[in-house]
Amino acid sequence: MEVQPGELLKSINFPEDLRKLKDDQLKQVCDELRQFIIDIVSVNGGHFGASLGVVELTVALHYAFNTPYDQLVWDVGHQAYGHKILTGRRNVFHTNRIYQGISGFPKRSESEYDTFGVGHSSTSISAALGMAVASRLKGEADRQHVAIIGDGAMTAGLAFEGLNHGGVEDSNLLVVLNDNCMSIDPNVGALKEYLTDITTSHTYNKVKDEVWNILGKISKFGPNAQAIAQKFENALKSAVLKHSNMFESLRFRYFGPIDGHDVNHLVKVMRDLRDIPGPKILHCITVKGKGFELAEKDQTKWHAPGLFDKITGEIFKPVITKPSPPKYQDVFGNTLVELAVKNKKIVGVTPAMPSGCSMNIMMKAIPERAFDVGIAEQHAVTFSAGMATQGMIPFCNIYSSFMQRAFDQVVHDVALQNLHVVFCLDRGGLAGADGPTHHGVFDFAYFRCIPNMVVASPMNEEELRNMMFTASRHNGPFSIRYPRGNGVMVEWKTPLKEMKVGTGRLLREGEEVAILSVGHPGNFAEDACKQLAKEGFFPAHYDMRFVKPLDEEMLHEVFSKYKKVITVEDHAIQGGFGSAVSEFMTDHNYSIAMTRLGVPDRFIEHGEQKELYDECHFDAAAIMNAVRQLVGSEYLVHH
Repeated sequence: MEVQPGELLKSINFPEDLRKLKDDQLKQVCDELRQFIIDIVSVNGGHFGASLGVVELTVALHYAFNTPYDQLVWDVGHQAYGHKILTGRRNVFHTNRIYQGISGFPKRSESEYDTFGVGHSSTSISAALGMAVASRLKGEADRQHVAIIGDGAMTAGLAFEGLNHGGVEDSNLLVVLNDNCMSIDPNVGALKEYLTDITTSHTYNKVKDEVWNILGKISKFGPNAQAIAQKFENALKSAVLKHSNMFESLRFRYFGPIDGHDVNHLVKVMRDLRDIPGPKILHCITVKGKGFELAEKDQTKWHAPGLFDKITGEIFKPVITKPSPPKYQDVFGNTLVELAVKNKKIVGVTPAMPSGCSMNIMMKAIPERAFDVGIAEQHAVTFSAGMATQGMIPFCNIYSSFMQRAFDQVVHDVALQNLHVVFCLDRGGLAGADGPTHHGVFDFAYFRCIPNMVVASPMNEEELRNMMFTASRHNGPFSIRYPRGNGVMVEWKTPLKEMKVGTGRLLREGEEVAILSVGHPGNFAEDACKQLAKEGFFPAHYDMRFVKPLDEEMLHEVFSKYKKVITVEDHAIQGGFGSAVSEFMTDHNYSIAMTRLGVPDRFIEHGEQKELYDECHFDAAAIMNAVRQLVGSEYLVHH
């Protein structure tokens, strides 16, 4: 179904068209932009609440600033749907997050208005500061740089590092804090409480209102305007700024809080701030899901609801004709509670993803032993390490691609000290529509090179449960990675069994060719074996389960019995499971024909997981072709 933009929105192809409109037309633009997002996302899916909450902010930014010369950096990226629609992509917005369509996040190769690629959070201040300093060095004194940070991204350490540096650089940097008290789940921590204090302080807001009135008249003071403004700023600090001392102490001029849904006031304030040099923070209060009542009331549910009826708000569920397997993350969440009930040393830790990784199950069942630490992966790892030194057994659940941000902490704070921390890496492999910022295809490589680390990946839900049980009893760091989405077992809650670390399992005997798989792609290998059997050929299949330590006894058996081997993984070919097997083969002087299937050496774009599996050639069809090619031309001709 083709979605038509409103009367004003259809005239806006780029921000320069927006800037031709009158101020009193901006509210209508916002209404039309918000409705257009609702119309498209309801039928195509995608992130929802975050972009609705910044509609007015988006319009005001492009209206007040000379984009793309003035540079906007969005953080986090799923706030940027309105930005995309206003910057030349309205007519293709229906392809958002669809295979070979536009990205769901800002992307430099997609548009000059996307100044910095984002997907992970909390990068905007550092990136925008880098741009601002570069502009200063190039003599571009009039160029503005704006970091729009929200959805909990200010809780990450990188944001504070950017603020700390930004305060001492004489650069045109404006940080717009989109304060909606949410990430995907409600924000947590002292910073949230601090911002809440600011927004609710009557004394503070009264003085701020007076300062805004004065700033509005400041031009009347002529050449003494800057000195007078500084006097008011100093007076403000001494009067009430117990609340703003954090930002002011970092040498950022703090403005706000202001209503992030009053587009005309936003434009006025932003125009004023353009003329104030140096680092500044504008604190805007917004409502995630603004303009769609159900999304305002249940912001977590409507972060990315899937397809829904925009009139009734009914979220469409897929028609289930037979019982379906659970999601891997739900198996994790339920199993963690099961283990924690039996072992009081077990605790759960997640960096702001309790619903995404299903840590919320433990937070509900055993809240005193489950911790959401905010968007702070590095802290999550070292916090877990600290608990482990005192005999606790932390299950630290972090998405595979997010764990990349805490590599040093894993090496230095956990593995070097051989601490008992269990890393559960959700979204291992190709994550789907979120694209290259979220594909978890590097964890085998960056974990298997770390001494003391166990690297495991389950083929199904039962194996995940048993690996978690095994990890809880293993004395040292242990990582378990599993994919986004459903498993393969309807009946998955079997009694827990401890594995011997570093052992695989033979799933089927065979002849001539052996398939070695690890993780969920083992199911693709099983499907391939069943299809090949119909052609009269029977490869063996081994589920190796552990990338480190490898089951060397099993590998000796494989290389002694078979002269043709295929490895299968949903991980980058370089440095992954296949590489580990190749190293073993070389170290033990085996000479065989070997094919490695996995993610090629390039960043994979977004799309449905099945589409990406096909593109990367490690699905059942690719495994069958690899077997046929290894068997040789006689088999191919015969069949």
